[in-house]
Amino acid sequence: MANHKSALKRIRANETKRLRNRYQHKTTRSYIKKLRETTDKAVAVEVYKTVSSMLDRLAKKNIIHKKKASNQKSKLAKLVNSLAIAA
Repeated sequence: MANHKSALKRIRANETKRLRNRYQHKTTRSYIKKLRETTDKAVAVEVYKTVSSMLDRLAKKNIIHKKKASNQKSKLAKLVNSLAIAA
């Protein structure tokens, strides 16, 4: 158990941040899944903008690595662009 007030506060703050990061990461994964299931080009473009922004935010906060965010954005962009060719 922590012996200092600041250590107790840090424990509380870390738990709050952990839950917030977990929520944001899970929400982003849900949006990515939604984007992958989309077959309509117009909807996919709108969802891609949202997902791209979410991935950048996660990378900025070091919830995920910046290169992982970049790789995911690249793969999703290819997916969205392939919808245009198929349609």
